[in-house]
Amino acid sequence: MKSFLKYTLATIVGIFLSTLLFFFLLILIISASSSEKPVEVKDNSILYLKLNDKIVDRTVDNPFDFLPTGLPMVREMGLNDILDCIKKAKRDDHISGIYLEMISLAAGYGSTEEIRNALLDFKESGKFIMAFSDTYTQKAYYLASVADSLYLNPSGDLLLLGLRTEIMFYKGALDKLGIEVQVIRRGDYKSFGEPFTNDHMSPENRTQTMQWIGSLWDHILEGISEQRGIDVETLNNYADQFTICSSDLALEHNMVDGLKFKDEIIDELKKLTGTSPKKDMNSITIKKYKKVHVKKEYKGYTKDKVAVIYAHGDVLMGNTGEGTISSERISRAIRKARRDSTVKAIVLRVNSGGGGALASEVIYREALLASQSKPLVASIGDVAASGGYLILAPADTVLASPNSITGSIGVFAMLPNVQPFFNNKLGINIDVAKTNKHADLGTPFRPMSADEKDIIYHMVDRTYDSFITDVSSGREMPKEEVNAIGGGRVWSGADALENGLIDMYGGLNDAIKVAGEMADLEKYRVISLPVLENPLDVFIRELTDNTRARMLQNELGEFYKYFKSVHELENLFGVQARIPFMFEIY
Repeated sequence: MKSFLKYTLATIVGIFLSTLLFFFLLILIISASSSEKPVEVKDNSILYLKLNDKIVDRTVDNPFDFLPTGLPMVREMGLNDILDCIKKAKRDDHISGIYLEMISLAAGYGSTEEIRNALLDFKESGKFIMAFSDTYTQKAYYLASVADSLYLNPSGDLLLLGLRTEIMFYKGALDKLGIEVQVIRRGDYKSFGEPFTNDHMSPENRTQTMQWIGSLWDHILEGISEQRGIDVETLNNYADQFTICSSDLALEHNMVDGLKFKDEIIDELKKLTGTSPKKDMNSITIKKYKKVHVKKEYKGYTKDKVAVIYAHGDVLMGNTGEGTISSERISRAIRKARRDSTVKAIVLRVNSGGGGALASEVIYREALLASQSKPLVASIGDVAASGGYLILAPADTVLASPNSITGSIGVFAMLPNVQPFFNNKLGINIDVAKTNKHADLGTPFRPMSADEKDIIYHMVDRTYDSFITDVSSGREMPKEEVNAIGGGRVWSGADALENGLIDMYGGLNDAIKVAGEMADLEKYRVISLPVLENPLDVFIRELTDNTRARMLQNELGEFYKYFKSVHELENLFGVQARIPFMFEIY
């Protein structure tokens, strides 16, 4: 009885303290919102770009952003905000230049390319860009190389090593446990299941990986070469020989313009902005500058709109929130834009390695209907592959960066067999009573029979045929040609332009411009769909739902991604259209 009373009292106290903490945070939010003053930009200001947070296509405003880090919501930056602010700063007379500061860059190479191109466009205004870091990672340096003046801490490093992608293989561990993963695929290059069936990359997977990663590396070197005046062969030799192994060597080989400490950087920025050495320099961050309104590029009001539909994350059935491409939510957004008479064109922004084949087909259908009623333009972010490519196939025009990843036209199914694990390791036996021969098809407690494998293969084959048929129709390519570049093969944006999977290079802003031109619009407003959730609702959900995941993430660090990938296997129901497993570039 004492234990019961003790635990009951502890529960009541816990609920009371949680409620008290919630109301305290709510009061802080209301106070911060009510006391927020209009943002003004002073003369001779700099736009301060500190790109150290995770960059995603768009974000829900964090109501706790004014508090120290450590709260449940992950700090993120919206690529749309970054691009809009750079574009706005170009014509803002109060902004003298951009100061770029970062060590690492938590963005894909496609997003990095879009920011880089926006900065190159900004330079056409005649305003300066200065970049500084204590240490440059390779991706951060590629972005910073556009700067008029590029500085490094005298004690810092600059990494130029080449690209790599790493895949962790689990077959050996699964063999020890007595677990078999049965993979049925259509496409020799469809390598999602390889980590569970192989000890290393298959020849086909290695071939395709070297192709697209080599294409990305070539483009990166060309970009650095153009801005730094160092030929591509020399840069490649620097990487092969690890030539740039100190700050002094970085300066000697023209990789940076100078070695400076932070106080020296501030002094130089003051000179560039005409600020007295004794006064503080005027600067403004993306967080604040995105709230600043500058004069429109056109006069008057227009009801005409271009709708941008953001689809990023795994393609799933159902109605999940931002960060996933759920079939109901994204289909509803496309349908809303299609039926809205004031929306004259649609941009489908995709950043996804795919997911469920059925969910992809559901969204594809809505995209097809939209393309039949008004201009539909697709914008590929870091990746739009497999199911992520299928949903944009009906678009009239597809844009991507040379550094984007696309293709992977292929499908597979994965079914685990845990019978040896249960029998031999745990001493557990599973028996079954069934009314029909295939009533237990797909059970994980026995291996598939030969005829069952044929059944699954026919399902996979039918889905693949539907996939290439849809792409053939959308891209107006012969089905045989789609199959030739399909088979699960992954392509870079540069290769995709040559084989017809995309139509032109460009980022999100370019896609919006193309959509406006296709609809013959001289002036228009841009709206974003689906409508973002209330940030407070997002916070509460993350606070209640993601506690265990965040504890594991804190404990496992960078190895959490491997745990997450294995854990997500339980969600691979049905035929899948996904990019190769554990896709990450270093």
